[in-house]
Amino acid sequence: MQPTARLGYELSALGMLTDTANGGLVMTVGGSLFLIAVGAILKFALTTTVVGIDLQVVGVILMVVGAVGLVLGLILWGTQTRKS
Repeated sequence: MQPTARLGYELSALGMLTDTANGGLVMTVGGSLFLIAVGAILKFALTTTVVGIDLQVVGVILMVVGAVGLVLGLILWGTQTRKS
């Protein structure tokens, strides 16, 4: 049995927050931090080149998506705790 939040969200086995009303996945804080970490590794630590793909740009994109997900996750978490 999965713990269910009050606003129609359910925690999946992989730690992702599932929107039970719409059936979609919501990015959690942990997922956002993972994207930021992988993006930072691609941007700052990798020196390998791949033909046709700029890994540094992919790293920046992952960091931006992770940051947006982090902000949205914290806002969602804040609204859940305020309403309870």
